[in-house]
Amino acid sequence: MASTAPARGMRDFLPADVRRRAYVIGVIRGVYERYGFEPLETPAVENIETLLGKYGEEGNQLIFKILKRGEHEASGQADLALRYDLTVPLSRVVAEHRGALPRYFKRFQIQPVWRADRPARGRFREFYQCDVDATGSTSPVVEAELCAAACEAMQALGFSDAVLRLNHRAVLAGVLDVAGVPADRHGDALVALDKLDKIGLDGVKAEYEQRGLAPALADTVLGILGAAAISGAVAADNEAALSRVEAFVAGHEAATAGIATMREVLSLAAHTPAAGQLRVDLSLARGLSYYTGCIMEMTVPDLAGSLGGGGRYDNLVGMFLGQQVPAAGFSLGLERILVVMGERGMFPAHIAATAADVLVAQWNASSAGEALALAHALRRHGLRVEVYPDADKLGKQFKYAASTGVPLVVIEGEDEKAAGELTVKDLRSGEQRRLPRADAGPLLRDLLTPASSGSL
Repeated sequence: MASTAPARGMRDFLPADVRRRAYVIGVIRGVYERYGFEPLETPAVENIETLLGKYGEEGNQLIFKILKRGEHEASGQADLALRYDLTVPLSRVVAEHRGALPRYFKRFQIQPVWRADRPARGRFREFYQCDVDATGSTSPVVEAELCAAACEAMQALGFSDAVLRLNHRAVLAGVLDVAGVPADRHGDALVALDKLDKIGLDGVKAEYEQRGLAPALADTVLGILGAAAISGAVAADNEAALSRVEAFVAGHEAATAGIATMREVLSLAAHTPAAGQLRVDLSLARGLSYYTGCIMEMTVPDLAGSLGGGGRYDNLVGMFLGQQVPAAGFSLGLERILVVMGERGMFPAHIAATAADVLVAQWNASSAGEALALAHALRRHGLRVEVYPDADKLGKQFKYAASTGVPLVVIEGEDEKAAGELTVKDLRSGEQRRLPRADAGPLLRDLLTPASSGSL
């Protein structure tokens, strides 16, 4: 018999899971829309050449490839792939629809992506990203607004202790240059450095050696980044961290300009909801190869890894368009956010509730039409109403409602019809009473409010 479990790294989402996901997506979407970002959706499948070469060596290996079909299937070649992220598809869209889009295009996109990764706790092969991006401007105002939107979304979800770590790829490149890492080995050095919080200093040294880089280079680079970076902490004093690296890369034009940009982003962000949440972290590398400027990562205390990240990628759109279009973006990781919120009990109590407020009981087999009519009348008052499908004993109907979390059961028997009333049983308190049928909608809504619970 075939297994009924989903493929490894994939999941089924039961109703309570879907409600939690919808709640988080709704909060994030609401914040993004308040910042003037427009919605965008792209296909799950992209041409494989669209994705290859955009994510670095390790990223290429994690792309889910789709074999050619029909008579070409035996070739074993792939011409399509599931999208790896939402940033490269955005860049393709900007290039494809440049004439129809505004010069300064702000978009948010909340869709699933796929990676042929090894499944682990909070890490899946299919997962949602919640992206917000802006194209068309090199102004640090863009980064400041992205930081503000990401921080405000996290605050709205209850992460008041979130920290947004900030670095710049030109600063990293300057440190590597001055430390003596050959320019053609910067990618290897950054991929290893990006794993610092997971594998530690010794692990980075070992990876440098595996990649043919002298272990002494790791000592030099990490020595420049400082003890705080090595321990996984971030700089409490942003200016002190910038001044330290500024002294080391003095004379390196690109790195010095990167430091100036970081200072400006910090200054601008001080006027936004990101104030006080940005921390300079000179060890932050972010493995994706398309970043060209500021890079950011969202973390919370006592949690390994990040809940989101992003940065500036001024060259990516140009790979499709043939001319440079500046761009920057930030992505919140929905799956990790959901896991952490669940573990920490951060969801509002009503989010995991049943899909119905009221169950309309069937009194007998001939009352089905009347039960449906009553349900329709109650729905017109904004109530979520389920009709019990069979004329079972009332005890069985009450038991079903209790098992699914429906708080109120409504009965319209012969006595109730004759009196123009309904019987309502509140399963939260066990109390039962009559209500006038004509006013049932508003009265039931009142009974659902916390203040009315148990006060039948």
